[in-house]
Amino acid sequence: MVAIVDYGVGNLFSLRSSFRAIGEEAEVTADPERIRQADRLILPGVGAFEDAARKLRQSGLDRVLRGEAEKGKPLMGICLGMQMLFERSFEYGEHEGLGFLKGEIRPLAGRIPEKLKIPQMGWNALEIRRESPLLKYTREGDCVYFVHSYSAVGCEDSLLATVEYGAEITACVGKNNIYGCQFHPEKSGSVGLRILRAFCETEAAV
Repeated sequence: MVAIVDYGVGNLFSLRSSFRAIGEEAEVTADPERIRQADRLILPGVGAFEDAARKLRQSGLDRVLRGEAEKGKPLMGICLGMQMLFERSFEYGEHEGLGFLKGEIRPLAGRIPEKLKIPQMGWNALEIRRESPLLKYTREGDCVYFVHSYSAVGCEDSLLATVEYGAEITACVGKNNIYGCQFHPEKSGSVGLRILRAFCETEAAV
């Protein structure tokens, strides 16, 4: 069973529908015991980093996620959920992340040409940088759907794929049992479903 962690933010039910579309059981839950019982975890997120991080900590689910991640259980963050896997974010100040991956979250503004719109919104083609179980059904040039104004930098040791948006933008990361997608698999058609299927086939780290 895949537990989609409900801490008050995120596109929860679209995600659950996507897992059901590929024949996988998924449950939206804030129950620590259900999260511990799950085989794999999804950390969703939309909105502001500071607000989401505060809600996660106030719920105590940050400690649950840390415990399960340390056991080697596969965990994937999506959009803001991916950003929270890193050490810190500079979205309207400096805010501490979960620190599961090295790197930090910086604004697109100042890194991409002024003529390009922020947020980056729409379909972009993946450029695969490293082989990973998460991308085993994904091909170079497959398009996925983004909506974001911030992205991960300094994450070379976990970088799996990028997209070109006036600069090289982190699209997908993974190290050991921790994975992340800046894009929305649940909004990315068959490509996104293949990524979710691959996640469901990942193994726990030992």
